[in-house]
Amino acid sequence: MARSAEGKLMAGTDSSKEFAFRPTPAIILVEPQLGENIGAAARAMANFGLWDLRLVNPRDGWPNEKATASAAKALPVIERVQVFETLTEAMADLNLVLATTARNREMFKPVIGPDEAADRLSTHIGGGQKAGILFGRERWGLNNDEVALADAIVTLPVEPAFASLNIAQAVLVIAYEWRRAALKDQPLPFSADEGEPAPRGQLAAMTEQLGEALDRAGFFKTPAKRPGMMNNIRAMFARGGFNAQEVRTLRGIVAALDRRHERPNPARHKDEDADDLS
Repeated sequence: MARSAEGKLMAGTDSSKEFAFRPTPAIILVEPQLGENIGAAARAMANFGLWDLRLVNPRDGWPNEKATASAAKALPVIERVQVFETLTEAMADLNLVLATTARNREMFKPVIGPDEAADRLSTHIGGGQKAGILFGRERWGLNNDEVALADAIVTLPVEPAFASLNIAQAVLVIAYEWRRAALKDQPLPFSADEGEPAPRGQLAAMTEQLGEALDRAGFFKTPAKRPGMMNNIRAMFARGGFNAQEVRTLRGIVAALDRRHERPNPARHKDEDADDLS
């Protein structure tokens, strides 16, 4: 029988926001051995909006204090964990099941990557159906009898010489791909603050200010070269895409450098005082 717990809504790193319980695939861990791995898998799920975690005969039972600690407050997942005695019970309400494995099982089953798996899951769940993904034991993964129950095999494009992934890492990859496919039209959590674009008048004023400062600094070696070099400077700033605040900052920098001779140099005065004392 399944055992579950309900709890208050939290959003992990931002408790002011509620966790969005969208329809998502179930993550089924078959006979997980370490509570830390269960907790890390729960955290990975919560990061990408998955919440249906099912455990099949966990070695150390459930609840598990180490799992809760490793979950890093992923309460939407931890508080809804369901525990089953057999894999058949855990997947009884699902009509699409994918099995993850890093080894060739020599079965007549489709073998797909995580991106295709996510697309298939998204289409299936978007149609109002239920689906799940199987992950095996830490030491040897799923056995062939368990893989045989799945509709398809999911394998990750890992380095063949080092193909074994930690359970939580594998869950993280699948969870990311799921969210990418299911919420592909949604924006990122936040966007860049590009500021107000600088009007051309501000850019022109900054360029002229810089040109005058360069005149005073003796930058232009010959007057004949000044127009061409100034045009290059104007083109450079026009290409830069500066916002209004950046232009104000640059003008302040130019002004400060232009006035540097007006300010006393503390280091120089210190050296002069030292000379007086000698």
